[in-house]
Amino acid sequence: MKALTVLAAPEEFKAPGLELFELPPIISGVTWFTKPVLLALLSSLVVVIFCWSAFSKPKLVPRGVQNVAEYGYMFVRDQVARPFLGKDTDRWMGLLLSIFFLVWVWNVIGVVPFLQFPVASHIAFPIVLAATVYLIKIVVGMKHQGPLGYFKNMMFPPGLPKGIYVLLAPIEFLSNMIVAPFTHAVRLFANMFAGHIILAFFSAVGFWFLFEQLTPLGAPVGVVAVVMTIAMTALELFIQFLQAFLFALLAAMYIGSSLHAEH
Repeated sequence: MKALTVLAAPEEFKAPGLELFELPPIISGVTWFTKPVLLALLSSLVVVIFCWSAFSKPKLVPRGVQNVAEYGYMFVRDQVARPFLGKDTDRWMGLLLSIFFLVWVWNVIGVVPFLQFPVASHIAFPIVLAATVYLIKIVVGMKHQGPLGYFKNMMFPPGLPKGIYVLLAPIEFLSNMIVAPFTHAVRLFANMFAGHIILAFFSAVGFWFLFEQLTPLGAPVGVVAVVMTIAMTALELFIQFLQAFLFALLAAMYIGSSLHAEH
């Protein structure tokens, strides 16, 4: 960073930081209505319109939007739902497909010109979605295993010496009730947060050295930064898809563990 500051003389280059996530209200006085909230609402609308366009009047031979949506459906069904839900896959496809597409749109918005803010980089959104999934897991688990049976199967897996349960039971309880939903949310948040900062950094370096402070020494740095911005954007697109896949995969795994207790 010191080298960039020297090259950027006479003015000092300031790397983007946490101020990227400190966004003012869109409407004065409505403090909760910020850019991430607007983008989250738009993302939900995009997913609803996409799914409605694809499946409201399905054709025997899929075309256009329906064709794209069916590829997405088959991917979520075969790679996300079936490995954990088995015969119950079809019952949960609506939820898992919606989660996958919603998180993916949340993430992709981070590289869309003029919008350029991944919704999941604000921790509140992954937390609410992960908490919803985990509440469903608990309700389903109690329904299928009974309230006592659910916690018994969670904390006291069979086949172990009784003395082990003294240590294992509280660990399993904390792992399942606190650590699992926390990591479910933080994994998505941390990747989108870090990716947004990295893209902003390389974009800022390129703009600074090629437009704001163009010098013979700084120009090559700006060119490298532009190349890195393009490369990191391609990598970020892959990570955005991967995180949507992993979030939906974990949701399916949690629900599956409640439907089918391990014995």
